[in-house]
Formats: sequence, C-alpha cells, structure tokens
Amino acid sequence: MILVVGLGNPGNQYHNTRHNIGFLVLDFFSKQYSFEITSKKFNAHYSEVTLFDQKIFFIKPQTFMNLSGPAVKHFMDFYKIPSQKTIIIHDDIDLPFETIRKKVKGGHAGHNGLKSIMEALGTDQFLRLRMGVGRPPPFGDTTEVSDYVLSQFNTEEKQKLPLLLKKSSELLEKTLIDLR
Repeated sequence: MILVVGLGNPGNQYHNTRHNIGFLVLDFFSKQYSFEITSKKFNAHYSEVTLFDQKIFFIKPQTFMNLSGPAVKHFMDFYKIPSQKTIIIHDDIDLPFETIRKKVKGGHAGHNGLKSIMEALGTDQFLRLRMGVGRPPPFGDTTEVSDYVLSQFNTEEKQKLPLLLKKSSELLEKTLIDLR
C-alpha cells in the first residue's frame, strides 16, 4: 500500500491559498482518475483507490497544517504503511513558483506541517513533492511568511496554476508507478 498526503488547511477561506497547494494537487489528480477524496477517517478526508496495480490511500488532513502529523500517523499505523511508501505533497517557499522537486528525507525547513508529521512519525524517511510557491515580497520593513502562504495566488500565478497542477500530477503518477 501507498499513502499520498496533500497538506493544507480545512475551510473555504484557505481553498486557493499557497499553503493549500497539496490539497489542490490531490484534487487535480483525483479528477484525472475519476475518484473523490470525501470519505472521513482519522481527522482526514480520504479515498482508497487501486491505480497502477497498487492500493493507494489519498488523504487530506482536516486539522490545521501544524497538526497534520497525528492524522498521517493514524493512517500509516492502521493500514501498516511504511514511511518509505508515504508521499507528502506540500508548499515550499524556498522554491520559485512553478518549481516542483521530489525529495527523500531531510529537515522541515520551518514548515509546520512537515514538522508535525516528523514529530508524530519519529522519522524523516518519507518522500516529498515540494511545490514551489516562492518567497514573499518584502512588506514594508518585515516579511510575513505566514501571511504570504495563507494568501490567495496572485493574478499571474492563477494563470500558471493549471499547468503547474498538470505537471505535479504527472510527477505524482510517475512516483506512484516507481513505488510499486
């Protein structure tokens, strides 16, 4: 079994924000493969699907980002999914917008969702799809990262978002095939 986790915050006010790009990737992918992530278990919306000759759980934790770890751990423990068969899709301000990177293990770089997952699992041994959202522009004398990632995509980003979601979906597909 494989577990794919899209990180985001629940609630309509966060729907099209940079921090919710993990949810957006899963929504795009699920539409391509005609399934919905609407069942509820362990403080998450989920779907159990067989794709590429493999059972895959897709989940969107419904706790806030900084509390994602327990939902992920519950799925992994209950279904006995090893961390090496777990993919976390998340926003990354250290990558320019439209950049996608696959990474195995490493630190959380201040990302509270990853930090929560690492603390809950006791390991960093999981795969990540890092979705570049870029750094915030300076706001006066300060740069508020939390305000930036919780804000909506700007007009230019909104125009480029469909292609970014398509590319991320293709990378997710390739990654899932490779994990079989």
